[in-house]
Amino acid sequence: MAPGPSRLLGAICDIDISDNLKGITITNYIEKGGRPVVDGENVKSIVIDHHLSDEFPKDAIVVSACHYPPVSTTSLLAYEICKELNRDIASECGYLCAIGTHGDLGNTLKWLPPFPDMTETFKTYTKKLINDCVSYINAHVVTAWRALLDVKEPKEIMKNRRLADARDEINEEVEKRTHMPPKFSKDGKIAVLKINSEAQVHPVIATRWASHLKSKALEIVMVANYGYLPGKVNFSCRIARCARGRDPPVNIIESLKAVADLDTTDLVQRLGESFARGHKEASGGIVNTAEFEELCALMKVGEKPDKADGESPKKKMEKLPQKNTLNNYFKKS
Repeated sequence: MAPGPSRLLGAICDIDISDNLKGITITNYIEKGGRPVVDGENVKSIVIDHHLSDEFPKDAIVVSACHYPPVSTTSLLAYEICKELNRDIASECGYLCAIGTHGDLGNTLKWLPPFPDMTETFKTYTKKLINDCVSYINAHVVTAWRALLDVKEPKEIMKNRRLADARDEINEEVEKRTHMPPKFSKDGKIAVLKINSEAQVHPVIATRWASHLKSKALEIVMVANYGYLPGKVNFSCRIARCARGRDPPVNIIESLKAVADLDTTDLVQRLGESFARGHKEASGGIVNTAEFEELCALMKVGEKPDKADGESPKKKMEKLPQKNTLNNYFKKS
């Protein structure tokens, strides 16, 4: 879906917020396709994204990596495009690329091909510094955006008092909400943890539990937040570490949609466009509370799995009388 370099050069324009708008660039576009980004026949628009979708705004030029694993994040796509337009981008904005990519793909990313060589960036800024910046930025999006516009290097982000306080608040809230054990779907494939928090901690908690839970059946860890938006459930899903590398690979979006399809009424329509969005490996959504409870009922969360027919050989062996008793020994003697 990515156009050639010449078309990209023509699409990336200076944005003039006025009646003379000539071009606009949108990143991380996660809405469904439809009307053009802006009205005006002479306004060019480019969408740079990596979320799973085949629907984008009308007439937009689209650069999407969603169908090309390993998926390149939006920040990495933007960096690769822009560094061809300005020779200073690589040296001045490499840390922004690293922060955005680690924020999406995790702090254990190895940066192996086909990912670009970021050796020079990590010589200047340690991975620990980059990962610390990720935690600060995720703590308060609006403050982070303003901070990123002003800073020249990542160390300045770490000096932002508002972001530091926000991160401490998030960490405290995560600790409060993490210790309740999740319940499992009847088939054992999905672990569901329900929390009630005004903070956006569900993605962090899902990532944490996905690293620790283990079972042969487990595939997905889901954290559902009933307190973030009134009347809604915001939920985040991550692939359990024990399920990574399975063949076929776990696809969260397909798994969630398969559960919804079990319904014989109109649940799929009522769940809406914000259900099961994002990535195959890290998905989630925002749905009405009633519809989410119906989804949990379809998963049979908290129900014990059916017992297998017949007794296991181990249990049968346990019921057999023991032959090597003391009485039998002396009888033989």
